[in-house]
Amino acid sequence: MDLATIIGILMGFLLIGWSMMSSGQGGAFVDAKSVAIVIGGAVSATMIAFPLTRLKKVFSIGTKAVFNKGRPPDDLIADLVSYAEVARRDGILSLENMTKDIDDPFIVRGIQMAVDGTDPELIEQIMETELENLMERHESGRGLFETLGKYAPAFGMIGTLVGLVLMLVNMEDPSAIGKGMAIALITTLYGAILANLVFLPIAEKLQRRSGEEVLLKTIIIKGVMSIQSGDNPRIVEQKLRTFLPPTGREGPEEQAA
Repeated sequence: MDLATIIGILMGFLLIGWSMMSSGQGGAFVDAKSVAIVIGGAVSATMIAFPLTRLKKVFSIGTKAVFNKGRPPDDLIADLVSYAEVARRDGILSLENMTKDIDDPFIVRGIQMAVDGTDPELIEQIMETELENLMERHESGRGLFETLGKYAPAFGMIGTLVGLVLMLVNMEDPSAIGKGMAIALITTLYGAILANLVFLPIAEKLQRRSGEEVLLKTIIIKGVMSIQSGDNPRIVEQKLRTFLPPTGREGPEEQAA
């Protein structure tokens, strides 16, 4: 679980709520119609932009920003190096007995193709195609929240314009102008809060999660190809650590030293 996402959202709402309540007129910031215009309008526009099947998954996509946390690249590299050691010592066919203990289906498919003697270029092509499809799905999910974040402020402004029209229609009551103006502006406030505290930050977090997963999948592809070609385990490790930032390229032995 990513506590930073939960804490950030809760802290943002608490600070905004505190600033509203501290004025002594917290009720002035609550308007159900404004909420309906902002949320309903943003969702309606997103339904036009995306297929319904994708929109149904908005909740499951959003939870990935909180609950999906990839494994550390160091652990993945260590596992791939151990597979390379087994393949080097006992032959690549010996890896077939290890696949049942591997949790990552992507690694299993790559090793299984290598064990079956599939052409290296075909293995790489299949795995990279799967990676490209993964990136497209991630981009679609991120785009869903970016679209919500784009339309929420727009419908906040629409709600404000609706409120201003209604206020101007009732100009014969000067005492109601101030209250009407405040209610008209609430929809803009709601749209800005939802866009900048929920939708757009989640889209950014999903983009970061996607980058982390793409990095892991790329390491797996290069690791499987290196194992298939029979590289020395130390060479395999050196190849895979080039994907890490310079400060993380030292192996466990170097770090201990």
